[in-house]
Amino acid sequence: MNMFSKKQDAPKSQAELIYEAQARKERHFRANVGLSWFVLLFILVFTFSGQEITIGSTTFSGIQVDTEFMKNNLTFIAGGVSETIKISILSIALAMTLALLAALGRLSTFPPIYALSTFYVSLIRGTPLYLQIFFFFLALPQLGIILPGLVAGVLALGLNYGAYMSEVFRAALSSVGKGQREAAIALGMTPNQTMRRIILPQALRFAIPPIGNDFIAMTKDSALVSATGFVHELMWRSTKVGRAQFHNLEALIMAALFYWGMTLILTYIQSIIEKRLAKGDR
Repeated sequence: MNMFSKKQDAPKSQAELIYEAQARKERHFRANVGLSWFVLLFILVFTFSGQEITIGSTTFSGIQVDTEFMKNNLTFIAGGVSETIKISILSIALAMTLALLAALGRLSTFPPIYALSTFYVSLIRGTPLYLQIFFFFLALPQLGIILPGLVAGVLALGLNYGAYMSEVFRAALSSVGKGQREAAIALGMTPNQTMRRIILPQALRFAIPPIGNDFIAMTKDSALVSATGFVHELMWRSTKVGRAQFHNLEALIMAALFYWGMTLILTYIQSIIEKRLAKGDR
């Protein structure tokens, strides 16, 4: 017998068998989810296809939409996507700044700063976003303060989301262990250095996933700015052309698809960021 002949594969360990079983279960789950998505997407497309399908003795008819209208106005409505993204990016930048300041204020031991931050959060969270948007568009001009439509919309959204996101930043700042603060002091760092070099970098890692969710929500809430008529973003363009040509159904379907597409892209980007942050934890 040849002593160099191949040996039989060693039996797999219990851990390897468990891992393979979990991998198969996960693949099976994802396949079922993908199939379910396909079925649901088919139902949605059929609902607005205007086609008929007969199952047994029952006939189902889809809603007839004017595809010619959708084709002719696609470019005009799509032109609002860039404005929607611009509003969302500027608003989330302002919201993050205000949220961080409000969170630091709520952690402050100086009474006026603590009172100012809690008053801001209470006032903004206690009034509707819709009211705040119209306040900047309609109330301020009465006081002689006239803001461009884009600036007013960004201020309203930024102030609103900043108040809600302050709790995220406060929790993230509080999550940094007390031992790290004490270690920074032992190394001779000043409070500002400790905050900038030790606390903030770690807190931002905890805050980024919730910030991603807020950014996605803000992208959709930016549609409320269209109610003023001064910012020509996606929703404004859709309602304008839909009303003008009496095709509100088609126009709103197109707007919904654009918002859905942006949400899917942003969700995908957020998942990539979260995976990278998770690798850093390991």
